[in-house]
Amino acid sequence: ILQRRIEKLENIISILKTVNCTIHAPLKEKLSELELLYGQYDVHTLCEALEVSRGTFYNHILRNKRSDAWFEKRREEYRVLIRDVFNEYRQVLGAEKIRTILIQRGHKVSTRFVADIMREMGLTCVRSTAKQEYLKLREPEKKKNVLQQQFSASKPNEIWVSDVTCFKLNNRYYYVCVILDLFSRKIISYKISKKNSTQLITSTFKGAWTQRNPEPGLLFHSDRGAQYTSHCFQQLLHEHRVVQSFSNSGKPHDNAVAESFFASFKKEELYRRDYASEPEFKRGIDSYIEFYNTRRPHRTLKNRTPCQMEEDYQT
Repeated sequence: ILQRRIEKLENIISILKTVNCTIHAPLKEKLSELELLYGQYDVHTLCEALEVSRGTFYNHILRNKRSDAWFEKRREEYRVLIRDVFNEYRQVLGAEKIRTILIQRGHKVSTRFVADIMREMGLTCVRSTAKQEYLKLREPEKKKNVLQQQFSASKPNEIWVSDVTCFKLNNRYYYVCVILDLFSRKIISYKISKKNSTQLITSTFKGAWTQRNPEPGLLFHSDRGAQYTSHCFQQLLHEHRVVQSFSNSGKPHDNAVAESFFASFKKEELYRRDYASEPEFKRGIDSYIEFYNTRRPHRTLKNRTPCQMEEDYQT
């Protein structure tokens, strides 16, 4: 506190040495002199030095602000200086620190003066808005649940859903990725891999795309697994003009159709067989999916098979 008081007294002495009048001069003269120093010193200090009411001084400044060519010229000079410092320090400094740097470089300005000019120019300290700007710039990447548990489609290739399940065979894990058309519940593509990788997801999608060749605007829904959220896979969907949708965190029911398929798949096939080898395991999966698509009736489809559902749509 003592240090600030000493600094203020030093500024008052500096002001009194600079102005061409005394505290006993007419008010108009004192206001004119103080106006020349506006921005170089704190308004409180300026007014205290010549015993002028702050309200009177502000009224004088506001009254003359727009018509005073000198005032505007000076502000324009400081707009350049402040912007230069702002950019020089990577747009991370606020008004107070910019004022400190300007003072070090021989300019007497107040924090309020710097803050006013920064506000006029729209210069905002990056540190205070970094998170908001980061999120804004990455809004397209935000993992939105577009599907919102609306598990119906009006036609084939309107909405695809996908998921990955894991099955252990002879002390080795195998991963099965499927893509299912929501209109017919048909498994339109599936792949088996020993790794739950982005490659598994992308190859399954490419297989579905080649077979179905859907129109732009397809909605692709999955959980938030790292493979589905990877840049590589998201870029692939973007290139094909596919809209991506994600289940909410911790909400498996957001992808209930794919989850339901895997539940049936395991109960009706995987848990009922004792596969002797990897080739036999893969043949069992091939056989079940063929059965699922062509022969197994679905209550949701009014006891039609997925293939029948698509055939009926075409007729």
